[in-house]
Amino acid sequence: MYQFSYAEILADAPEIGRERERAAFDRALDLLRIATRPDASIADRETAATFLHELWGVLINDLHSSENALPDALRADLISIGLWSMREIGEVLRSPEHGLANLIEVNTSIRDGLR
Repeated sequence: MYQFSYAEILADAPEIGRERERAAFDRALDLLRIATRPDASIADRETAATFLHELWGVLINDLHSSENALPDALRADLISIGLWSMREIGEVLRSPEHGLANLIEVNTSIRDGLR
């Protein structure tokens, strides 16, 4: 799992930090897409959901940090999106028929915003 603090990443260079964040979202999105295949197993769904849940856990923790330099309004919006994603992940794990399209769409938008 990707473990990083926003401040540590930005200390390296903003471009490197954004690239690492994009890579983490790319991995999450790849796993979600695998889980939507007709031949996907429950384990595929669980792997995708767990990875995305852990990613948002790291990001939300970092967004709460006083060291995070993002504007307060943006941090609050990202935390809200992260919490929604985590609730949606819970539904995915509880209900095998619950689709992944919304998670893919929202998290693709977040990833694309990192460019």
